[in-house]
Amino acid sequence: MKETGIFNPKASLKSFGFKDLGNVYYNLKPPFLYEEAIRRNEAKLTAEGALVAYTGQFTGRSAKDKFIVRTKETEPNIWWDNNKPMSQEHFDQLFADFVEHAKGRDLFVEDLIGGADHENSIRARVASEYAWHAVFIRNLLIRPDEKALESYVPQMTIINLPSFRADPKRHGTRSETVIACDLTRLIVLIGGTSYAGEMKKSVFTALNYILPEKGVMPMHSSANEGPKGDTAVFFGLSGTGKTTLSADASRTLIGDDEHGWGNDGVFNFEGGCYAKVIRLSAEAEPVIYSTTQRFGTILENVVLDKDREPDFNDGSLTENTRAAYPIYFVDNASKTGKGGQPKNIIMLTADAFGVIPPIAKLTPAQAMYHFLSGYTAKVAGTEKGVTEPEATFSTCFGAPFMPRHPSVYGNLLRKKIAEHHVDCWLINTGWTGGPYGVGSRMPIKATRALLNAALDGSLKNVEFRKDENFGFMVPKAVAGVDSAILDPRSTWKDKAAYDEQVKKLAGMFIKNFEKFIPHVDDDVKNAAPKA
Repeated sequence: MKETGIFNPKASLKSFGFKDLGNVYYNLKPPFLYEEAIRRNEAKLTAEGALVAYTGQFTGRSAKDKFIVRTKETEPNIWWDNNKPMSQEHFDQLFADFVEHAKGRDLFVEDLIGGADHENSIRARVASEYAWHAVFIRNLLIRPDEKALESYVPQMTIINLPSFRADPKRHGTRSETVIACDLTRLIVLIGGTSYAGEMKKSVFTALNYILPEKGVMPMHSSANEGPKGDTAVFFGLSGTGKTTLSADASRTLIGDDEHGWGNDGVFNFEGGCYAKVIRLSAEAEPVIYSTTQRFGTILENVVLDKDREPDFNDGSLTENTRAAYPIYFVDNASKTGKGGQPKNIIMLTADAFGVIPPIAKLTPAQAMYHFLSGYTAKVAGTEKGVTEPEATFSTCFGAPFMPRHPSVYGNLLRKKIAEHHVDCWLINTGWTGGPYGVGSRMPIKATRALLNAALDGSLKNVEFRKDENFGFMVPKAVAGVDSAILDPRSTWKDKAAYDEQVKKLAGMFIKNFEKFIPHVDDDVKNAAPKA
């Protein structure tokens, strides 16, 4: 076993129980990791110098294979209706088998930080079997300088061995794939999947568990800051536009996916971005596109042509093609990862039913209702078996990563909105003129114009109408936007079909929210749509 690189010998993997390993490479930088990834046939170079890797069977997270260890500490604090338990005994056996499986194998260790706010951060060590996974996680988390690495001692450890296969009887798992999180000891074991996103979401899960007790609101969100220091937070599930809409050349990007909201304002959990790139174009998304054309970026499951040029229109492997790059690849990214108290909160939904207006103003109670609902929709063709629009409700816009009960996060959000007098908006980036298959996708230019009007304050000066179905306020006219799309019903040729569709979606909202009724005040209950 040979350990090389920049690290503190007192905090080596040996001291963590690992022995008889192959070579262990600590904190290698991208050029060396690139060489190792290519030499080991893990990845390929694009014509422009990005590194492309293919994740095989799993092209997204394996949510059904994620577990949280049930301990005396976690027992009363975990939302067990949403998180699968694993016994301490099964986890200890799994850990012992990870140690055994790692014998003789080379590992790539990156010592990183989750959280740009020092008092609310976590030192997260990630040990990976693949060199390209080390590039990925180095891109996504915050990178300490070399001096800090020499005294670095991890608080959290992630062991990522894609070649490991769990045994359901021996380890208490569902399948051969496992993501096991011991939130008491802050150890995460990932096996049986090559999808790199599991690593970053494990850090997110840990911060979501730790920070609420400090009064810090963890958020599955992007964030940016205007020239006047006005911070905006964007909540949204995958595919709703968090990364796209926060990447605005006129505003400073704080981060694209995970943030905390503390006493001093908003701070990024990460040091990079993980953008969806299916059908990416230089014209529509120039900032994100430019990052895919340079050395250091990881492209996940992107098809290459014969000249090694990425074909972003090819979704034959998955619709969930991704680019992972350090945030400094974005010219207008924040150097500190921090912003002030938010002035605006944007909740994004991709409504494939075509009945939610492109923008609506929310009261604090409505904001909590829609935050707890976390609505978006899947469309036909993106997942096996989905043949028509299908509502998805992911509470707090990130249920798979929320270990505590949603009311913990919802009450924290409502408290902070009230304290800082934040304006809240619901933006639909989905369909207009009919449901998916009949209508068309909301024009990105219209979405940006409406968003800009909300952020610069000009929406406060327009006339609003109350939506009779959802109760929120909708502007009647906004400069530079076709007024027709502001009234969804008017864009449908078949008005009766619209009425049926809105009734159907409202009923889904109401049914989904039943589980939260015991945990919210009457004003939040009254924020429900009228079926």
